[in-house]
Amino acid sequence: MKTAEERLSNPRTRTALRGVKILVAGYLTISVLTLVAVVFLRGNPAVVNDAVWIRGTIVVASAALMFSFAVRAARGSRGAYRRLRIVAAIMVVAIAVIIAVPGPFPLWMKIEQGGCGLLLLGALAAANRGHLRSAFAAK
Repeated sequence: MKTAEERLSNPRTRTALRGVKILVAGYLTISVLTLVAVVFLRGNPAVVNDAVWIRGTIVVASAALMFSFAVRAARGSRGAYRRLRIVAAIMVVAIAVIIAVPGPFPLWMKIEQGGCGLLLLGALAAANRGHLRSAFAAK
């Protein structure tokens, strides 16, 4: 079984993990800024409803968790790498559903979620490339 140091010894691995961290940090930043905007716009029920509050809070929490997974994966944690891949995939599906299905989310939030989804798709694609998967494979 490879140690964390061995998994991170390849410059290609370090570069890929740095890219994943940057994309997830972007997701976290947009999510936090969105929640701040929700707080400021809370008096306008056409723009901010209960669904926006709930989704905004869940997204910030999941983004913070994903960022912690990305940081720990970049330090060589196999479990954090696996959790990052799983949560990113779940969030991409949830975002696709929010955008596609008519419902309580205003257009501005669907657009914001689309941006978050693109960042997560990039992180998910990078995390699932064969090089990173083999670096974290149990051997």
